[in-house]
Amino acid sequence: MQHTTLIVPGFHGSGPAHWQTWFEGQVPGARRVSGIDWEQPVLPHWAQAVRDGIDDAPGPVWLVAHSFGCLAAVLAASSRRERVAGLLLVAPADPERFNPRGLRDASTSPELPSLAGWIPRGPFDVPSLVVASTNDPWVHLSSAAYWAQCWGSQLENIGAAGHINVDSGHGPWPRGLALFKALQAAQGDLPLGTIPCHSRRCDGLPLPHRATA
Repeated sequence: MQHTTLIVPGFHGSGPAHWQTWFEGQVPGARRVSGIDWEQPVLPHWAQAVRDGIDDAPGPVWLVAHSFGCLAAVLAASSRRERVAGLLLVAPADPERFNPRGLRDASTSPELPSLAGWIPRGPFDVPSLVVASTNDPWVHLSSAAYWAQCWGSQLENIGAAGHINVDSGHGPWPRGLALFKALQAAQGDLPLGTIPCHSRRCDGLPLPHRATA
């Protein structure tokens, strides 16, 4: 059966030196989601673009998302469960950092809620892996672990790796590609699969707190 790997970048997109762009050249059947304004992190628009990408794919879809793109990917996947083969969610941005209109900052109206209420909290019935770091300025590790638990995902803590992007030295990323291949190999071994890395579940973790970096 033909599979498609849909690359979902985050806020500001993924440039030519980013690991997601490298993935596109390494993974057969990989394509980048289209129809997104990378400078406007508006979740409903992004999620719809991901849904369109899933609908346009000829077969089951693997979602490879980064940062804000992870939020769009999980929201889209929640309504396309029968079409999604699995999810690799790298450095998922804290939904508390955004509202339905975009980025939350000091000028944001306090009447606008965060995106936390928009994000699915149920597990996916396919393999999923959240890759996070201990010093990500966009999400605390405790928040990433909380969402991984909600989604039934394995969590891979790769240490002090920043936002796992070009700025933190993640251009070509062989370790990430190995994790993705292991995730694909685990597809027939649910609920969590057998992923030969240092993944762990985070049962019993406290609720996340908002990142301040």
